[in-house]
Amino acid sequence: MTVTSPAESAPPGGPGGELAELQPPRLMLDAPVLRACGLSRRYGRVTALQDVDVTLYPREVLGIVGESGSGKSSLLRLLNLEETPQGGSYHLNVPGAQGRDLLTLTRFERRELRVRHIGIVYQNPHLGLRMEHSSSGNVAERLVLAGERSFAALRQAGRVSLAASEFPLERLDDPPRELSGGMQQRVQLAKAIALKPALLLLDEPTTGLDVSVQALVLDTLRRVRRELGVAMVIVSHDLGVIRTLADRVMVMRGGQVVEVGLVDQVLDDPLHPYTQQLVHAKL
Repeated sequence: MTVTSPAESAPPGGPGGELAELQPPRLMLDAPVLRACGLSRRYGRVTALQDVDVTLYPREVLGIVGESGSGKSSLLRLLNLEETPQGGSYHLNVPGAQGRDLLTLTRFERRELRVRHIGIVYQNPHLGLRMEHSSSGNVAERLVLAGERSFAALRQAGRVSLAASEFPLERLDDPPRELSGGMQQRVQLAKAIALKPALLLLDEPTTGLDVSVQALVLDTLRRVRRELGVAMVIVSHDLGVIRTLADRVMVMRGGQVVEVGLVDQVLDDPLHPYTQQLVHAKL
């Protein structure tokens, strides 16, 4: 029996060539790049997450949907090691972390792991960028945190990452505050992929963008996924974005996962009443 990865199952040719739609994985035999079990998070008396499990394979894109307050953003913060849950475990299959529960690492160890192996694009660019610094300087900041000190190397790496995110290089010295929302997201993406992370987290990356700009951002993400082999978790309220980009989708409500499966199966034939309500509300 022949088993294909998500990238290998992509159809050749067609409009956009290499940006052609990737087919969802039908069978995964590789070791997961991410495995989180029983994640629980409370803020005072409010339960944000309750016994949430997440598994993600190399090159796979997992979409997370749900209404406001369902726990999507809390989960993303935990996966980015920004917060610590009250329960659960979290493993990444990356150098230096195999077999280790990341929740037991020191703050310094988490920071090092996050810088080298996890990238994130926030819904609000102000959370991920220094708006007064140059765009190339924002990308270089991540490389400096990883230990790079050569100005020439930082400059070149910044150009490469910005080009990979399809950012116009004639504006690499412009600060994000002077850029459109779509270009700010491209700077965030360039910063996130500068060190070729194993995991890319995306929090509503197309919210507030024009439809044409959304399409360009999604095309860029698909190309980055294929060329870097990065696995992604994308949170979005837009089911069209999830259908376009994700292989699997996880539906959350009240801090719990109510349904998970292949995108077409869940969105075309939802089983849980809440998922049915969510899908029909978006039609």
